Amino acid sequence: MALKPTSLTVSQLADLCLQHLAQNPEQLAEFIVQSGIHPADLRGLVGTHDFAHGIIDYVVGNEALLLNIAAENNVSPEAITGLGRAHHHHEHH
Repeated sequence: MALKPTSLTVSQLADLCLQHLAQNPEQLAEFIVQSGIHPADLRGLVGTHDFAHGIIDYVVGNEALLLNIAAENNVSPEAITGLGRAHHHHEHH
């Protein structure tokens, strides 16, 4: 396994997700639509706990996006899904 075990925090991971979306405007637009965020509110929400979980959950729910972000940042997809699901009940492992 070439991947190092990650100790990303939720906010660090949210930053990685946001950077990726910022480079892919159509995916950012999709996230905004799905999350119900008003684009004008986006800047004020970035960095908040709720926003971090929202963007991670969006990524976790979109496998192609999840794998892209994982590959780009040399983290395992499991590290991302682990953080995304951490605040939910564990449905399955």
